Amino acid sequence: MLVVRTENLTKDFRVGSLIRRRSVRALDNLNLQIEKGEIFGYLGPNGAGKTTTFKLLLGLISPTSGTAWVLGRNVREVEFKRKVGFLPEQPYFYDYLTGREFLDFYAQLFGFDKKTRKLKVRNLLEMVGLEEAASTQLRRFSRGMLQRIGIAQTLINDPEFVILDEPLSGLDPIGRKEIRDIISRLRDREGRTVVFSSHILSDVQEICDRVGILIRGKLQRVERLDEFLPREAGVESVEITVSRLDEASKAAVQSLGGQVLSSGNRTVIEVHGIGSPAGEEAIAGVLAAIRESGVKLVSMMSRTRTLEELFVDLTAKAPKEDTRQQHF
Repeated sequence: MLVVRTENLTKDFRVGSLIRRRSVRALDNLNLQIEKGEIFGYLGPNGAGKTTTFKLLLGLISPTSGTAWVLGRNVREVEFKRKVGFLPEQPYFYDYLTGREFLDFYAQLFGFDKKTRKLKVRNLLEMVGLEEAASTQLRRFSRGMLQRIGIAQTLINDPEFVILDEPLSGLDPIGRKEIRDIISRLRDREGRTVVFSSHILSDVQEICDRVGILIRGKLQRVERLDEFLPREAGVESVEITVSRLDEASKAAVQSLGGQVLSSGNRTVIEVHGIGSPAGEEAIAGVLAAIRESGVKLVSMMSRTRTLEELFVDLTAKAPKEDTRQQHF
């Protein structure tokens, strides 16, 4: 089942003064599908159009052209929003409220009775690990705690589909792990569909089923990570560390395709293109040269490309942006 489907979804904004007003394309013919029960990572540099996409899916702004459906309903309809939860990148919190009061307030907006609200609030505070902070005002919460209470508020209506805009931004490693665990639980234990945007690609790589890469308003590719990374990344290079090589041995290694860097009593040799015939031949030649030199082999390890490196490559290869344009 598809939770999100878009067809040529496009959004232009009018910017500039009244005299020099011009049209800027923030999202360009987006065709995207998000399946039920998956965690979908929506990636792109600042201004790529990620937040614009979320606003269009939520019906907060109208498309210039194209169509989108969420949970089988056209986004122009209102009813589907009861089944959607949304945490914006910079949420506003009523910081004079306690964690318990904050969640109870939003539960009242959805019309839940007092008994149901009390149960929901307790369960959500437990889920995001804030039971002990239930009576603490939000103004005393850390950034990570605010993100967790924000996710709890996003879930107050038991949504089938959850949108999180940069939920990991500004968090320390512990805070990021806490949010990752919550997102994973939404899928694994509760079967919810989650889409979130992030600049922290190592976190995306760890928990997402699929990723979509958006650059300058255009969707570059959408793939499952378990298929995309092994095929695209592979073993990029082998890094060999030895005790310091003499100059003649360095020259021999370099002639075979190895890149040499000396530091202190160690020499690091990197050989690229592993997996190809030329790369395999290069590594065999380098290892033979090391044996002939008589130096001690300290370590040898393979290095694969990360999602971050692949993302940077795609960004660099994308058509250059018109300098007259801005993106959102």
